[in-house]
Amino acid sequence: MSAIGRIAVVSVGPSLEEGRWSAKAVVGEAVPITATVFREGHGMVGATVVITLPDGTVTTLPMDAANPGIALFRAHFIPSVEGEHSFRVEGWADPVGSWEHTAAVKLPTGTDAALVLAEGAAILERARDEVDRPAAQRKALTSAVAVLRDPTTDPAACLDLALTPAVCAALAEAPLRDSVTPSREYPLRVDRERALFSAWYEFFPRSEGAVQDPATGRWTSGTFETAARRLPAIAAMGFDVVYLTPIHPIGSTYRKGPDNALTASSTDPGSPYAIGSADGGHDAVHPDLGTMEDFWAFVAAARGRGLEVALDIALQCSPDHPWVREHPEWFSTRADGSIAYAENPPKKYHDIYPLSFERDPEGILREVRRILEVWIDAGVTVFRMDNPHTKPLPFWEELLADVASTHPEVIFLSEAFTRPPMMHTLAKIGFHQSMTYFTWRPTAPELGAYLEELSGEASFFMRPNFFPTTPDILTPDLQGAGAPVFAARAVAAATGSPSWGIYSGYELVEDEARPDAEEQRNNEKYEYRPRDWTRAKDYGIEALLTILNATRRAHPALQRLRGLTVHTTDNPAVLCYSRHIDAAHSPSGKPDTVVVALSLDGRASQEATIYLDPTAFGLPDGPFGATDALSGADLAWGPEFHVSLGPDLAMAIVGAVHHKRPNRSTGRKSLG
Repeated sequence: MSAIGRIAVVSVGPSLEEGRWSAKAVVGEAVPITATVFREGHGMVGATVVITLPDGTVTTLPMDAANPGIALFRAHFIPSVEGEHSFRVEGWADPVGSWEHTAAVKLPTGTDAALVLAEGAAILERARDEVDRPAAQRKALTSAVAVLRDPTTDPAACLDLALTPAVCAALAEAPLRDSVTPSREYPLRVDRERALFSAWYEFFPRSEGAVQDPATGRWTSGTFETAARRLPAIAAMGFDVVYLTPIHPIGSTYRKGPDNALTASSTDPGSPYAIGSADGGHDAVHPDLGTMEDFWAFVAAARGRGLEVALDIALQCSPDHPWVREHPEWFSTRADGSIAYAENPPKKYHDIYPLSFERDPEGILREVRRILEVWIDAGVTVFRMDNPHTKPLPFWEELLADVASTHPEVIFLSEAFTRPPMMHTLAKIGFHQSMTYFTWRPTAPELGAYLEELSGEASFFMRPNFFPTTPDILTPDLQGAGAPVFAARAVAAATGSPSWGIYSGYELVEDEARPDAEEQRNNEKYEYRPRDWTRAKDYGIEALLTILNATRRAHPALQRLRGLTVHTTDNPAVLCYSRHIDAAHSPSGKPDTVVVALSLDGRASQEATIYLDPTAFGLPDGPFGATDALSGADLAWGPEFHVSLGPDLAMAIVGAVHHKRPNRSTGRKSLG
């Protein structure tokens, strides 16, 4: 038996490993479904998408010939419900289209006119009688048949007289299909919109409200109650996810001191990633922060501000964690009998024992599933999973599928800075969002290429989340860079990805690095770091973050991953890209385009001529207007325009395009 089918239907997408895993979408996101459909000879073919919704309901979409030269067909499906969908593409012979093509060639010259008209009448009769359709369509097709059978009708005009708009609409809505050949079924997972579009604010609860006694040097930790006082400011900046580093008890054995020092004083709090003590493990809160009831109150306060709570889950232990005593089989033992501590050479983490999945993977899975349920019950809807690339892929695949089956609203972020195959596979097997290499793309050419990569085929499985800095990462381009580069990187993160976030202190331009390290001096992982937020206004970053989040909410183009184009500039130090969504796929029902011109050089002004194709936005190839979301300035742009950027905070222009012609024709706009 042939595996190809009567009509060839190949290269169906989106497909991950030929349907091994589900492609990803969110409610309201336009999903382009494509296939290559063809047959032997010159006969015409058509294609239809058949979609099965989570409740078993079946719906169909016609596919357009997106590129007839390579037999590419496309349709856009906009899901309206969450859950597991599936789709297939049906290819079919198009007798009406084949006849229409023949008639268009022969009838004007009178070649075989009578025969062509008779064949057309017979085909339209089939389209009327063999396809279930309403009476109005049947009536229109009957009239068309009568025209083709009328011997007094001029053959040269017969085609136009028969194929009226009503007839064409009827055939498009319910085509006559021969030799229908289906593809296999392909899975599509549809999540809530937060899985794609989100703005995160990360902070250490213990630092908010922490107080040091000047006489003794001893610290009093911040609590959930004092941390909640930061929530109004976070919400006011437009963030919608407040992300907490681990809140569990911290071990004392091998506790690290400031900046990862091997010895700690009695006043050092230790790393929150060294989880576990006599006070409990991953299912407990650090007593300095408060009680579980205090945490519930924090979650409620966040919800009251429109914020979801994300919790950092690090599947590792301090030597004092209850698991070390109760489940020694969950750890690796070295030749000298000691438990192996965590290493990421040259980094060593003596205070942390990683889990080993070799001897009891099922037991670890059950326990992790249990602790996730504890936090879900407490109101946590988002989890950032620390270093998932150091755990087996089958563990994640089973765990994420199990949580999704009972808590489909819960979102998981993969924090895996590792080789692309591992990052990609973690995304494919169930992680909703992924940390990325964004922080290590410091130049315009590198960043532009990376944006194109993420918004292309990768967009069907890997949803990026752009963080300019984290507690572990302060890249060389940001070390000592000052506010201008912090501003530029924030613009790039907020407009380059539908999901982005900052680590607390970004507003204060914390850019001092620990010597010979890509992380901050006085790293908050190892000490309390209360901040004077009244100083934030001095840098201008807080105001910029607020503008960026407001702009993202106002523009559907910035809420989607696909639709990105990198444009040509005559200065490699200046990056220009656009995000566009057309009216048919926009929640507002209107087209939306944002053009970003960006310099990452905080030390010198950069000028460039930028070359756009406005027709890509549905505009005439001529002048058009825009408004700079950052400055409020009116812009008059066109296929070519000039920008001057930096080196102050005016490192970028975020042009919200007006989908109409401007009143003036000048193409120059200068900031900085």
